[in-house]
Amino acid sequence: MPYVAVSALSHPGLVRDHNEDSLVVGPWTLCATATRTPQTFVFPLGDPLVVAVADGIGGQPAGEVASALVVRQLSALGPALGGEEAVREAVALCDRAVYAASDGDPELTAMGTTVAGAVVLDGSLISFNVGDSRVFDATGEELRLVSVDDNPPLPPGMRTSSVLTQAIGGGGGPGGILPHVSVQPAGPGARYLVCSDGLTDPVPEEEVGELLRAHDDGMAVFELWRAAIEAGGPDNITLALVRIGS
Repeated sequence: MPYVAVSALSHPGLVRDHNEDSLVVGPWTLCATATRTPQTFVFPLGDPLVVAVADGIGGQPAGEVASALVVRQLSALGPALGGEEAVREAVALCDRAVYAASDGDPELTAMGTTVAGAVVLDGSLISFNVGDSRVFDATGEELRLVSVDDNPPLPPGMRTSSVLTQAIGGGGGPGGILPHVSVQPAGPGARYLVCSDGLTDPVPEEEVGELLRAHDDGMAVFELWRAAIEAGGPDNITLALVRIGS
């Protein structure tokens, strides 16, 4: 029977004093805390399965509250995310929920988060993102970025930026986001990586690809996390590796 295996991990890294990332894998959520080791979940392929990472915006209040709100909304909506329009509306609903939660609460004003994820369907995968958390197609020999970073153009020689051109929440008012949504064919053997920039900022894309070619499932997630830690672990690290099996 076709199935979906998802291996996931969330960790504060070595510099931040707490974790503002949150994670959803189907009905399971991990909000602003940490896993000691990669967790692997197996689901039958068929009904929509949402896998997503939300990275609370640093330097603004309550990033962990915003990221947790988003993944809990996506978990509740996940079984209904059977098409592109449903995914777009779900992301818009997440944006409205973050603003509604911050309305009138000075401690939550301007809180925001990125989000990136995948909805696994029978025969296809819908990727989506707002912000600079990422989704990669790791099926072939070459790692392929399928999300779109919401960062301004980088100056020559710079590989990453902490500046966001859009996010969920963040103080600009609800309704202003344009989520990036695309559909890819995905059958047995397909693999996708969903991650926060705590992985991709310190670890070059070439190294991420090498580790994914050498390892699978929980071991791949562990080795990617270790690479980020060995590179200094400057930010929260959250990642989920999706594999479709037969």
